[in-house]
Amino acid sequence: MVAKRLNHGAVAYYWDIPTWAKAKGCPFKSEALGSDYASAKTLCDTVLNPQFDDWRTGAGIKPSLPSARTGSFDWMISVYKQAPQYKKLYEGHKNDVDWLLSLASKHPLKDGRCFGALHLSSINPGAADLLYSKLRTKPDGSERTRTAKGVMVATRRAWSVAYRSQPTVVPAQNPFSKMEISYSAKRTRPVTYPELLKFVEAADNSGMASIGTAALIAFHWLQRQVDILNRLSWSHYKPADAPHCVRIFHHKTKVLFDLPLYDEDGTPLFPELTSRLDNTPRLGTLIVTRETLDRTRKIHLPWQADYFRHSIAKIRQLAGIDENVKFMGIRHGGNVEGANAGLTEAQLRSLSGHKNAGTMIRYAQETPDQQRAGARKRLEARTKKGNLSE
Repeated sequence: MVAKRLNHGAVAYYWDIPTWAKAKGCPFKSEALGSDYASAKTLCDTVLNPQFDDWRTGAGIKPSLPSARTGSFDWMISVYKQAPQYKKLYEGHKNDVDWLLSLASKHPLKDGRCFGALHLSSINPGAADLLYSKLRTKPDGSERTRTAKGVMVATRRAWSVAYRSQPTVVPAQNPFSKMEISYSAKRTRPVTYPELLKFVEAADNSGMASIGTAALIAFHWLQRQVDILNRLSWSHYKPADAPHCVRIFHHKTKVLFDLPLYDEDGTPLFPELTSRLDNTPRLGTLIVTRETLDRTRKIHLPWQADYFRHSIAKIRQLAGIDENVKFMGIRHGGNVEGANAGLTEAQLRSLSGHKNAGTMIRYAQETPDQQRAGARKRLEARTKKGNLSE
């Protein structure tokens, strides 16, 4: 960063590319950083210098950065991706956010440019509404309201975070806030216990017993797919310091606890699952691994998300279960079973790893069993008070 005194006496700051770098074809251009030293220094340290270092050392450059003009939408996204708020996202969520932001950035405009090239000062609420309207429709004419809403949410977050880092460049008014977006998410279809047993049987008969084990873990221990496939290891099952427990970690909520496997009198609390695991050969570090050896590495590899999803569909078909059922519906079904059993919100959250009662509402849906139980309690209350209508 260099400082230059202007004709009227003020000092302005510039990010200048060295001559040797220009001679070697450096893709970046020198940029004017304005007259505020703090914001200019921050921009150099968090965006421009890291880009240049990546090019200089051959570490690679993100495709959107070379053309990201300071103050543009693409530049704002690059600032957001340098922020702690972005870096702390878990990998799966980060990939989703990247994809959603790229849909906005790469959206074509009438003049041939992409939305990402627009200067932030030119993006007003009307432009945000128009972008949302355009993204709602796929090239084939079908609607994707959920995706379009996701883009607006991700962009609103990126704008707010970038403003905190670069308040002199990013406008204070966030055009993606307070948008009137109406969308009702489709409820996850919960898997019932009888359906779970049919699914596990079909998995075992098709030579994919590990997926049956994953389903039992999701239903009984209420773990998410990513934790079951990528994190739950044999060292978590009956660890040396807690041999009567399984160590459950919910990466999304950062909740870690030891779940008892036996009641106080020694009765197994999850008899199907513990019996299955006690008789399952340990093919690797993780509990759930593919049955077949990898041809090249000659080891049992973890299930990859896409292959796992296609295998789930195959087993679901063999079991004769509704095709709308997803793997997340198995965990969902376990939560609904808990709600039907009369568990309090605190008990449900202690098992599922949720941190607030509001989130539980999505999982412990209203069911006829819960409604009957509620009506029964009201009836009992009226009866005890002698107010039962005749």
